[in-house]
Amino acid sequence: MNANIEYEKFTQEIYQELVNTDVLKATKVQHNVKLKGKSGQEHQIDVYWEYEIAGVRHRVAIECKNYNRNVEVGKVRDFYGVLSDLNNVAGIMVTKVGYQKGAKEYASTYGITLKELREPNWGEAILGQIELNLNMSIRHCLFRVDKDYEETDRFSVTGYKHFLDVMRLEMDSKWSNATHIPLELINRDIIDASGKRIASLDEIEATLPENSDTDIIFNYEDAYVNTRWGLIKINEIKYEFEKKNHKRIISIDAKGFVKAILKDAINGDIKMISR
Repeated sequence: MNANIEYEKFTQEIYQELVNTDVLKATKVQHNVKLKGKSGQEHQIDVYWEYEIAGVRHRVAIECKNYNRNVEVGKVRDFYGVLSDLNNVAGIMVTKVGYQKGAKEYASTYGITLKELREPNWGEAILGQIELNLNMSIRHCLFRVDKDYEETDRFSVTGYKHFLDVMRLEMDSKWSNATHIPLELINRDIIDASGKRIASLDEIEATLPENSDTDIIFNYEDAYVNTRWGLIKINEIKYEFEKKNHKRIISIDAKGFVKAILKDAINGDIKMISR
């Protein structure tokens, strides 16, 4: 369907809903109506309806401008020419963006109502906000690598610390300055130089106090862990506790349940039409 006709049908739908909610006796809002003027000339009206209040019939013609720019005064003047040739028909012009200053002045002088009608954009009509505060306690398992294993053919503590800092969202040097670092383990066993199993991280963590927020360090003289870089000798295992407080604002946007925004271009009054 032509984009201009789609906008005209959208206008018809919105004004039909507005008419339905008003206390008046109205006919159906119609699209693409032909009306004969006093001159005998036939005029095409984008959207048209008639309604009755206290026995008095009113007629309304709507001119739709599906523009992505401000409507200029010439378009309002042309519409006034059509209205002047019709018998007692009120005029409303609708567009998506707005009107030039001259167009507003001309419409105000000759009693033409100017409206902006469009679908809402995301973030345009925030109806409310919810603040969520999340408090988290995280326990990190970190290792102090033995000096003889800090720089090898397969593994570099300095390079790995730099990598960890690059991957962080915060712009700091947390890992570059750290004595203990996380390691990518193949399994969770701790063994000695002969390969004998000393313990496992699961066993160690089972002994940790549940509600403590104090760092705990386990010291070793002959201990190795199996990592993706091979066996690495460690001197300490450190369980470091970190508390994080996250605040998040969730906005409730009107777009999800508002079909259209109708704004009076002269006084700025806004009406939201729900879905």
